[in-house]
Amino acid sequence: MKKTLWIGIPAALLVICLGSMFWFNHEPPLFDPVETSQQHAAEHRHQPVVGYITTATLIETVEVLLGKRGGYMSNDIMPPWILLDNVPNWEFGVLTQVRDLGRAMRNDFSRSQTQSTEDLDLTEADPLFHYDSARWIPPDTEGRYRKAIEATERYLTRLSDPGKPEAQFYARADNLKDWLAIVEKRLGSLSQRLSASAGQERLNTDLSGDPEARQSTAAPDTLEVKTPWLEIDDVFYEARGTTWALIHFLRAMEVDFDDVLRKKNAQVSFRQIIRELESTQEPLEAPMVLNGDRFGALANHSLVMANYIARANAAIIDLRTLLEQG
Repeated sequence: MKKTLWIGIPAALLVICLGSMFWFNHEPPLFDPVETSQQHAAEHRHQPVVGYITTATLIETVEVLLGKRGGYMSNDIMPPWILLDNVPNWEFGVLTQVRDLGRAMRNDFSRSQTQSTEDLDLTEADPLFHYDSARWIPPDTEGRYRKAIEATERYLTRLSDPGKPEAQFYARADNLKDWLAIVEKRLGSLSQRLSASAGQERLNTDLSGDPEARQSTAAPDTLEVKTPWLEIDDVFYEARGTTWALIHFLRAMEVDFDDVLRKKNAQVSFRQIIRELESTQEPLEAPMVLNGDRFGALANHSLVMANYIARANAAIIDLRTLLEQG
């Protein structure tokens, strides 16, 4: 009886752990930024204004990050959470976009010009979003991010209050263009890292286009780039998280920047970017991220993801050029 008990307890714990891993290994679905912001405005009795949807979407994105199935996992040190790596990498992709948008709101969207003062609440939220994503020792990561939500919420409350004109969101073409430039770099890096899953030999173009350019140390003319086998799924899920967050932010900005996009006749271009990114959220039908050869018998999910991201990035480059035109 005792022997059976000693065998049964570990076996039961193993089954519970495996079941929990399967249940927690889950990416939350997309939500509607417009509908979510309307609900937020109704609950808090806010008056929707320009920038409200983007700000409310930023808040909701972090809420989903912290409150999804299994909670926030990147700083967990206990099983079964510590045994999962797909969702923590997804979380990091989302967090990267949250940090970029939070900083853009602090530096650009909330300021009329370079010499204007920063919004105090956004100034508080920005460094909190950049808090160590894996820290579990108090002050813990979730607590810092919730304080960032509270600060952003205070900004949103003032933004919707006609009696507090010091809180503003400037939906201008230059502000949108500058944020898209950051997105462009993020997607370009992800596309290259995903493409390296199959291994590539790349020509060194670091100093191309500028005969006077110099770099710190010499680099070879050709570079062999290949993502380590154990990191392939990490990059894939980081890309999934990045694009998941971007879809929401772009959908929100499509409304807040409607006048700008309409004036530039860029609405279709903007929607095309969203459509390309939405393709990255198709469910993965395989039990794992496959890494077949370029034209081999097995699929290479990273190359498929890189294709969608590269197409979205190319559309962003075209959109930025369009926004720069008078």
